Amino acid sequence: MAIDGRTAAGKTTLADELAVALRGLGRNAIRTGIDGFHRPRNERYARGRFSPEGYYFDARDLKALRALLLDPLGPGGAMLYRTASFDLDADAPIEVAPSRAKTDDILIVDGTFLQRPELRDCWEVVVFVDVDASVATERGKVRDATLLGGEDAALALYRERYAGAFDIYGSIGQPKLNAHIVIENGTFARPAVRVQKPVK
Repeated sequence: MAIDGRTAAGKTTLADELAVALRGLGRNAIRTGIDGFHRPRNERYARGRFSPEGYYFDARDLKALRALLLDPLGPGGAMLYRTASFDLDADAPIEVAPSRAKTDDILIVDGTFLQRPELRDCWEVVVFVDVDASVATERGKVRDATLLGGEDAALALYRERYAGAFDIYGSIGQPKLNAHIVIENGTFARPAVRVQKPVK
């Protein structure tokens, strides 16, 4: 299962809550995110710190994501998977010990751009968490100001790099339209759920 959407849409919170709910029903949820599969800083920012193209095309190691996590858990996979290949804080590759999944485990991955062409065939279910760019920017400013160097820096990154990268993503694949389920998450207290495609 992919939990897709803009940066700061609420994807991680939703994915965590789904994992807890599934475990409460007796199902094992393998819970991880795409942020464990970054590329080195010099590659991520090769086009500039504020480049939307850099965020969309250069930020994540999609080959590692597929080779270590998605393909092993996909049809015909060996079920031996890893949940990360890179330590973002240390800006260095890491070796994560492999785990073995059972056939009825449910993988829940949150992250941006999970329906891009390189990953589209990996998901049985896609949930798209939808918020306006202005809402995501405001949330991101509050959440990431300390991490990104202050509110002004956070605002600039969200408006230029993150929003611009999402525009590229939307022009390539219409992620909201193609998702199985859309959650309108502009207000945390009142999300609206819409099922667009049958879910097994």
